[in-house]
Amino acid sequence: MARQPNSFGGGAQTNINGLTFERNMDLLTVIDALPNFHTVNNKIYLKNILVAEHFSKYGLYKNYLLLNQINWQDFISSQLLPDDVLITQKSCYIIEKKFQNTGGSVDEKLTTFPFKTQQYQKMFTPLEKQVHFYYLLSEWFDKPKYKDPLQYIRDNQSDYFFNVADLLNKIVWE
Repeated sequence: MARQPNSFGGGAQTNINGLTFERNMDLLTVIDALPNFHTVNNKIYLKNILVAEHFSKYGLYKNYLLLNQINWQDFISSQLLPDDVLITQKSCYIIEKKFQNTGGSVDEKLTTFPFKTQQYQKMFTPLEKQVHFYYLLSEWFDKPKYKDPLQYIRDNQSDYFFNVADLLNKIVWE
C-alpha cells in the first residue's frame, strides 16, 4: 500500500503547517492595514506617533534588550524565543502562536506561560515594563477538549485569541 501524505501536522509537517499559520497571523501586516496605524520596519505608529516596537525570536535580545543595556544572562539562565513581542512605553506583550490540526505535544505547551511570564518579567523589570503573555491560537483549540487549559490561561492573568484583530484590541497603545 502506498504511503499516505501527512497533511495534518506532526513530524516533518509541523514546521510547514505551523509556519503557514504564523505567516497568516503576521502582526505587522495586520497592524499596517488598520485605520490610523502604519509601520516602518519594526516600529508601529498611531496617527504618526510611535506607540510600539515589534521584535521576534533573537531580535528581542539583539535589537532591544542589548540596546537597553540588559544582559539577559544576568536575569535568566536560558533564552526564550518569542514568536512576537510588542513593546510599548509601559508594557511588553509576549505573543506565542500555536498551530495544531491534530492532537499532539503543543496541547501541553498551553499551560507553560506562568514560567515564561516570570522569566520575561525578570528581564523587563529594570526597564519598568509590565509583561503580558498572550496566545494566538489556531481554530483547533476552540474545542470542548481545551476548555480547562483555556480557562486556566484566563484565570492566571493571561489571555488567548483566535484572530489577530481580537489580540490587537487587547493591546494598550500608549
